[in-house]
Amino acid sequence: MIILPVTLTAAAAAAVLNIWLSIRIGAVRQAAGISVGDDGHEPLTRRMRAQANFVENTPFVLVLIAAIELSGKGQPWLAYVAGFYMIARVAHAFGMDGGSMQLGRMIGTVSTLLILLGLGVVAALIGAGVM
Repeated sequence: MIILPVTLTAAAAAAVLNIWLSIRIGAVRQAAGISVGDDGHEPLTRRMRAQANFVENTPFVLVLIAAIELSGKGQPWLAYVAGFYMIARVAHAFGMDGGSMQLGRMIGTVSTLLILLGLGVVAALIGAGVM
């Protein structure tokens, strides 16, 4: 049996983070009295987009982490990359709220793109037999 500890831990962290993002949306929905959609309410739109962006990017990151881990080429750095990705996504979520935390959006976005690019390059190099 193959056990992928980095992938399993990253997937568990992603699940918890997605729940947290959902709870943040629910809090704004309740405070604004909006049940469906965003009703043009910018704080709700921002939180919904933070979660949507997470859901758009995280599957690619998890698949790349799993593939690299399966190849046996990801130790020990892969766990650090996975952890950094999750931290970057928290920063992005807070940054999407705007205000004094807005820098977190840029940090989260740039980090996500660099992590996706880096994991993609590593996966391609492994696939080509170079790594």
